[in-house]
Amino acid sequence: MKKNNNFLSSLNILSLAGVSPYKLKPNEKYMNKKQLSHFKKILESWKNKINNKFNNTISYIKDETSNFPDPIDRASQEEEFSLELRNRDRERKLIKKIEITLKKFDTKNFGYCDCCDIEIGIKRLEAHPTANLCIDCKTLAEIRARQIAE
Repeated sequence: MKKNNNFLSSLNILSLAGVSPYKLKPNEKYMNKKQLSHFKKILESWKNKINNKFNNTISYIKDETSNFPDPIDRASQEEEFSLELRNRDRERKLIKKIEITLKKFDTKNFGYCDCCDIEIGIKRLEAHPTANLCIDCKTLAEIRARQIAE
């Protein structure tokens, strides 16, 4: 069975893009051209990595598909393929999120909270490049979601 490592830490996301954590200079303007370029590179590299995984999964399933005479072997293979496809579906949703985030570069909204319009922060964006809420608004949204679920 193929090892599947879908989890990417923020350091892996940065290294995937070939960048190191952004070093903020004193009195540097938030979301200047250099910062925007830094994050655009991260997001585009992440998107390309996921797209490559899609292609690899399709090839893998085509190459590995066998009609096993043993029902247990067949069920095992079908379960493996099902897990792969579920992972790809989650990644497909992530690609949509990345594309929405990339559109924010055009409207000059990248890096700012969708609720309160304050800066999300460089470190938070490096940890979660598709973040669209500042930490305070995200915390409130999670509290509301828990209250509704109860």
